[in-house]
Amino acid sequence: MTIKKMQKRLFGTNGVRGVIGKEITPELALRIGEAFGTMRPGRIAVGMDTRTSGPTLADALKAGLLATGCNVVDCGVLPTPALQYVVKEHYDGGAMITASHNPPEYNGIKIIEPDGTEMGDEETIRLEELLSGKSLPVKPWDLVGRETAAPHLIDEYIQAIASQFQGKPGKGMTVVVDPGSGPACQSTPAILQALGCRVITINGIMDGTFPGRLPEPSPEGLKGLAALVVASNAAFGVAHDGDADRAVFIDENGSFVEENQEFALIAQHICRNAKGTIVTPVSTSQMVEMVADKEGCTVQYTPIGSIYVARTMRELIGSGKQVVFGGEGNGGLIFPKHQFCRDGGMTAATMVSLLVMTGQSLSSLVGQLPPRHMIKDKISTPHGSRIIEQLNKRYAKESIDRTDGLKIKRQNTWALIRASGTEPLIRIMVDADGSTTGSALFDEIKKSVSEVLETVP
Repeated sequence: MTIKKMQKRLFGTNGVRGVIGKEITPELALRIGEAFGTMRPGRIAVGMDTRTSGPTLADALKAGLLATGCNVVDCGVLPTPALQYVVKEHYDGGAMITASHNPPEYNGIKIIEPDGTEMGDEETIRLEELLSGKSLPVKPWDLVGRETAAPHLIDEYIQAIASQFQGKPGKGMTVVVDPGSGPACQSTPAILQALGCRVITINGIMDGTFPGRLPEPSPEGLKGLAALVVASNAAFGVAHDGDADRAVFIDENGSFVEENQEFALIAQHICRNAKGTIVTPVSTSQMVEMVADKEGCTVQYTPIGSIYVARTMRELIGSGKQVVFGGEGNGGLIFPKHQFCRDGGMTAATMVSLLVMTGQSLSSLVGQLPPRHMIKDKISTPHGSRIIEQLNKRYAKESIDRTDGLKIKRQNTWALIRASGTEPLIRIMVDADGSTTGSALFDEIKKSVSEVLETVP
């Protein structure tokens, strides 16, 4: 069972995104609000991250919702998974103003269904069709919606995570948190403190200009976090992207934990306590499957994007299968007992529990994982789909997986080439059992992409 990816015109893998004043405008936000309100009449929760353009877009989106008769609940600034949680618990839908990991000049909108998951492809295409129409129905003056504010609901999300862990498992543990000036400034320190941790923060004041680092939590951008982890003798450091649906880690020695290693560690931890299926995209390192297999669990692969992971998890559970975990190899992990979306706060809390239960350091646990060598790169081009078509012809005789893009499999090594769902890029990933094998395949693929690029007008 694999959910198929459908082609959308405006919305990408995780909502619609673009540069403010160019691709993303208040007019577009207004129209999306009208279209969404037409599709999902009722009580709609709206939230945003800390980007400077957030209030403008939020006001425009809310205006569209109110005009169609929806009652709007403004949840203010909060992480995307926090909004998803409160929608799941209380509302008929939601909309998050965020561009996640993109630079500060970007913003976007994620549409959330009543179950807390992002809107699927079929319904998103329906929304796009409404947007392309000449006009959308709005209510007369006496039937427009009303707006209320509920900034306190983030506390419900914090408590929901803390309640998953008995007692104070983090007592005596120091953790350094880098929310990246995003909405997790309000949530992750509070979650870890509720677990008993001593929390130190860096980039812990909400600021949409992101003065300390960019919203993408890269190894280069986290050097300050790494230095603070070592200086404070912390057990680990955790950093979030711009809307805190992802979490990445720094070990006690100040070393960056590659996200697939993070996924594998937490998957191993969960599979030791529950048996079933892990759901993840085709871009995830084979390391996760190796760990799952050793612990008696299986892996189901999907197209790239958390929505495909979440919906596959729900479909498998609906068919009677036991699904224990899911996520992507970018720090976006899904805990089905909590909710069906990527949740950086829950990931940070789970790392505390994992370290306490194993009694080992993070670096020691990483060192015990199966050795894999992953290479990632990207090439700027607006012709991604055409390039993939040409590469399909070149590698037609290879062992190919076309779940998403082009995945070439050779024994214990694979390469994935796909067009980005959020930016005009070709992404290349290679996952190998050794650096020599991986580098050779990467060089071959990059050369092929370059040769195809020369033939594209």
